[in-house]
Amino acid sequence: MITTLTRIPVANYSNLKARAGYSLKINQTEIALFKVTNGKVYALENHSPHPKGGVLSEGLVSGEYVYCPVYDWKISLVDGRVQGPDEGQVRTFKVEREEDIVFIVL
Repeated sequence: MITTLTRIPVANYSNLKARAGYSLKINQTEIALFKVTNGKVYALENHSPHPKGGVLSEGLVSGEYVYCPVYDWKISLVDGRVQGPDEGQVRTFKVEREEDIVFIVL
């Protein structure tokens, strides 16, 4: 089976502020977009894996991690894994940049 990937433009790179989260929706999927201080951009599911949730785009960003604003879980922007002693994972999305346009690849 051949799968076709789709690049969806979601933001202008120059408009993204470092250490801030941005919320967007593609189809029915809520996504949090983050630009970190080294200039990389990451995208992950916009919900904490905690059973009671939390909106990750509202979380504090430190390095390549975001802290859930409700439960303070530390979540990797790189692979979506919750750092110990807590456990869990959020879905990550591939991000590409072409000049000033940021794309999410689905």
